[in-house]
Amino acid sequence: MIEDKFMRVLLMFDMPTKSKKDQKNANKFRTSLIKLGFFMMQFSVYVKICKGSVSAKTTIKSIQRILPPYGNIRVLTITEKQFDNMQILLGGTSFNEKINDNKNLVLFEYDEKSKEFKYYNEKISKEKKKTKFIQASLFEF
Repeated sequence: MIEDKFMRVLLMFDMPTKSKKDQKNANKFRTSLIKLGFFMMQFSVYVKICKGSVSAKTTIKSIQRILPPYGNIRVLTITEKQFDNMQILLGGTSFNEKINDNKNLVLFEYDEKSKEFKYYNEKISKEKKKTKFIQASLFEF
């Protein structure tokens, strides 16, 4: 049995926001991306984790159905290994990356004591409640 690799779909866009209508289109597009499972990595750069190339292609087709009338939108599909090799030249990982890093990859963990599988996301949720996250401004130096 061939196992699908995890893939990342990176979406990069520039959209006009001069008029109220342009702003509405841009906000609607960003909201739709989040509903599709994307999270913001940087301004105008969104990422989604997919299980295999078929899932990535399906995601791209979903994006094509929600495209706004104007803008410059690009998509790139890479493997998880390629994504892990990304170098951060300045700054650090974003708040959204830290929060969403494991959310879509691990759903269960095995509890040795009870010999049962438990939702891993519940453990993450409890840890999030204990930890106070403060998002630093991207432009603070």
